[in-house]
Amino acid sequence: MSDAALPLPASPEADILSALGARSIVLVGMMGVGKSTIGRRLAARLRLPFIDADTEIEMAHAGMTIPEIFAAHGEPYFRDGEARVIARLLEGGPIVLATGGGAFMREETRARIAAKAISIWLRADHDVIMRRVRRRADRPLLQTADPEGTVTRLLAQREPIYANADLTIASRDVPHDRIVEECIEALHARLCGGEPAQPPADIASASR
Repeated sequence: MSDAALPLPASPEADILSALGARSIVLVGMMGVGKSTIGRRLAARLRLPFIDADTEIEMAHAGMTIPEIFAAHGEPYFRDGEARVIARLLEGGPIVLATGGGAFMREETRARIAAKAISIWLRADHDVIMRRVRRRADRPLLQTADPEGTVTRLLAQREPIYANADLTIASRDVPHDRIVEECIEALHARLCGGEPAQPPADIASASR
């Protein structure tokens, strides 16, 4: 029997798994907020499969990268395929699923996530996002003369929609395991009726 098949001892993780049932955990938010990195670690904590929707889309296109799919077929084509992939993946839960930054903008995808999963918005401010996305050149929506202005515009458009997620966790420059721990605490409070965790000191002081 594999470790993944062994029952978890009594713990917040075990409580979360029991309360989830067949539902999945879906991470939403802007590019660069750490959905894949946090998602992998969260899945490991919960002993659930981790799936990155973008990777699934690339596999469905014979290994074409996301930028190549955008360039060859355009964003509407990509978004249609993205919605189909997410719908398929949610039928096979429970999993931890990282979605692309634009996926949650689609109403039918939001409705499907609400029905089949618990959603977590990894929220990061503009400066954190820019520091992270500058390290990579594979962001199709940032292939513009003014990437910083594009991020500002996308945040203004998307944050009111991301706010519909079930939970919000601040993605910031702290160790990844700290963000994962905050996800576990928030999931336990939401699903198991525990006391919601107090905001971390670095978040509370920043909001004063």
